[in-house]
Amino acid sequence: MPLALLALAVGAFGIGTTEFVMMGLLPDVADDLNISIPTAGHLVSAYAIGVVVGAPLLAAVTARMARRKVLIGLMVLFVVGNTLSAFAPDNTSLLAARFLSGLPHGAFFGVGAVVATGMVSAERKARAVSLMFLGLTIANIAGVPAATLIGQQFGWRATFLGVSVIGLAAIASLALLLPRTSEHDSAATGLRGELAALKSLPVWLALGTTVAGFGALFSVYSYITPMLTDSAGYADSSVTLLLALFGVGATAGNLLGGRLADHSMRGTLFGGLVSLVAVLALFPLMMGTAWSAPLAVVLLGAAAFMTSSPLLLMVMEKASSAPSLASSANQAAFNLANAGGAWIGGLALAAGYGVTSPALAGAALAVLGLGVAALAYAVDRRRGTTPSGRIVATHTPRQVETPAHH
Repeated sequence: MPLALLALAVGAFGIGTTEFVMMGLLPDVADDLNISIPTAGHLVSAYAIGVVVGAPLLAAVTARMARRKVLIGLMVLFVVGNTLSAFAPDNTSLLAARFLSGLPHGAFFGVGAVVATGMVSAERKARAVSLMFLGLTIANIAGVPAATLIGQQFGWRATFLGVSVIGLAAIASLALLLPRTSEHDSAATGLRGELAALKSLPVWLALGTTVAGFGALFSVYSYITPMLTDSAGYADSSVTLLLALFGVGATAGNLLGGRLADHSMRGTLFGGLVSLVAVLALFPLMMGTAWSAPLAVVLLGAAAFMTSSPLLLMVMEKASSAPSLASSANQAAFNLANAGGAWIGGLALAAGYGVTSPALAGAALAVLGLGVAALAYAVDRRRGTTPSGRIVATHTPRQVETPAHH
């Protein structure tokens, strides 16, 4: 695999760290800014809104720019947002800075996926995407716990300064490692062509699968702490370590999914979703004992992230003439899944069905994801595509196999 994928992974590591670290810093931020915990929770939402807005917007407005320059520019915006977060004098300023920090998130992964797949042969595209996402999953193992510890020891502002340093390292890595040959590699279709790609029904079905599948994950993960303490009986001090196990599972699932998807994209997607349904259906039972709860956390991360590479590649294939905006929109769909899944899991809790009830709500969402994926497969069959999503008759092999080159 090209060394340049390491530069994308460094950027993904920084993005993953800043996205999830706020959850662990909420009490410290609330105390320092004299606001309530629920009010501080809006800082999480501000970042997510930034992702949803920025993913399609920045991918669209940079459609004709060289992708190497776009990626570096997005990381510059990332550093600016996190630096402003570190020096924000009040809650309003911090909300704006968190929104700004979220803007480059989706576009970075979207454009990064196009660049990553353009550097490898057709049979290694899913593995290239999974290696980029490796930075995101490792952030859950090492980046978030370390950043949370820094915030607790030196103040939450030090955490965001540290994340800014990671962003600077990513900028240097992108500048040094991304090939100069991609300097003029941009979407030939421009903004109009990128927007036209979103008119495709298969693209929207792939995005719908992302929303339902990862909504299933977040319906549970949003409430994993009370499950571990109230149901499995763990002390609060053990939760951080147990959540790192989720990162271990996500890393393993991401790498396995990337390898398997290069052989069968559809098969890996369906297999991951079926595994997710099974894990979530058994989750309440596994959360009932201290020995099986950690296993449940690992399996949850593995099953969910096994689908990340095939889902992103499917979106890119369905918009093969203009993949940057579509793949960035997939990141917006991921964050919609975050918000929607948490809301649906919260409904189950509010209805009084028990602390583990969000898992069963998540299982229902995973079944819905399977249904949308099956519908997408039926549409492909009707339109004359292969199970991998490659068009058999209406496109030439070159057009389909090299979506990153225009």
